Amino acid sequence: MPVSDLLRDHPDAWAHATGHRFLLGVRDGDLPAGAFDTWLVQDRHYVADLLRFQARLLARAPRPAQAVLAAGAVALVEELDWFEDVAARRGLDLDAPRLPATAAYAELLERLDGADVPSALTGLWAIERVYLDAWTVASPGAPEFAEFVAHWTTPGFAGYVSALGDAADALGGRHDDVVLAVLEAEVAFWDTAVGSAR
Repeated sequence: MPVSDLLRDHPDAWAHATGHRFLLGVRDGDLPAGAFDTWLVQDRHYVADLLRFQARLLARAPRPAQAVLAAGAVALVEELDWFEDVAARRGLDLDAPRLPATAAYAELLERLDGADVPSALTGLWAIERVYLDAWTVASPGAPEFAEFVAHWTTPGFAGYVSALGDAADALGGRHDDVVLAVLEAEVAFWDTAVGSAR
């Protein structure tokens, strides 16, 4: 079963994660003050966690999947550099503590790290696909956020997500529980950013 069928089979959960009020606030420019900066700092923590997970997955993945995983790991290193530049421009403290949703997402990545490779790869695909779809919903973004939305909706990123899907498809299996766990973690992550601004 193609992993893309998981979108079709769980439309409500997918729509909840990709049409969150945080994303609509980015699109419409009415995000609560401070929410975006809180999210940026937490997302930087998350990207560091994702890099650790992906590097370990690369080491145990079958050869045909390794090229896309390696390219993704390099992109995550570059993303961490980008976060440092953004933080310097916006005066953000990247050493701020992890919020509970960020810690919970790290725990999900740890569980995926202990799962079989097809489950872990499907989880990575779901993580990146929901991220791409979410920022596409937010596109083009209000003027203050447009550069960020553009950064996360490039054709190159879309191609990477598609290649991850192909790699997961090659391993087969159905992993609804993994995808639903990722979607739940995404919603909690958006919720945390919005809730922190109240």
